[in-house]
Amino acid sequence: MVELKTLNLKVGHGIQGDINADPISPRQVLIVRYEDILDLSIKPGELRENIVVTGIEFDNFIPGSLLTFESGAAIRLTFHCEPCKQIAHLVESLNSIQGKRGILGVVIKSGKIQVGSNFQFQANKFPALSENPYERFLNFIIKIPSGKVVTYKQIIKGMGVDNSYLRAIPTYLKKTSDADYPLHRILDSQGYLINYVKQQKNKLLNEGIKVLSEANSLSDLNKSFVDIKDYLWKDDTIYLE
Repeated sequence: MVELKTLNLKVGHGIQGDINADPISPRQVLIVRYEDILDLSIKPGELRENIVVTGIEFDNFIPGSLLTFESGAAIRLTFHCEPCKQIAHLVESLNSIQGKRGILGVVIKSGKIQVGSNFQFQANKFPALSENPYERFLNFIIKIPSGKVVTYKQIIKGMGVDNSYLRAIPTYLKKTSDADYPLHRILDSQGYLINYVKQQKNKLLNEGIKVLSEANSLSDLNKSFVDIKDYLWKDDTIYLE
């Protein structure tokens, strides 16, 4: 990370030049209050934040708020950034930084911001996303339309979690298997059907999705898959409203 005097915020992307920018991620930007890092004796940038703001009361700095800068650039705050091992060396305990690690956000209007930019702050402008990753998993998959599919990797991005959460997806699927969610529209990261969804092939076929078979050289079984490029769901607007 490098310190810049100007940032270019882009809708459907995040921060221009950010290697982690992603159109469906609810964590395109990390914003912290200067008052919080001052209280913790942490220098700007050490929490790996993108923007430091000042002048917002702690109780008002909450997910669901809207920051609008004088250039017209705007950011929707989505959920708190969880304290993690990356910043553990900066504090006596991770508990001491709960609620002060900053809030993640999505760029909803493009524009440039610079050091010293003024902004307007509106609390409770949007629904806050859940702090619970499983709840964000459910919130994401209910948006998948009929006739479309997503992969594990897409779900991870849409949830706004680290790649290590790939291991949690099968657990989430099993936990949700008896509920009324479109789990059959979920494929593994290579596009193969998964073992945790009942009647997945038939449900996909009923929605007009072509399911192909591939011979497995290690057994007599065929592996079913979907040509992702034909049916992959892409929606860059899921967190813009």
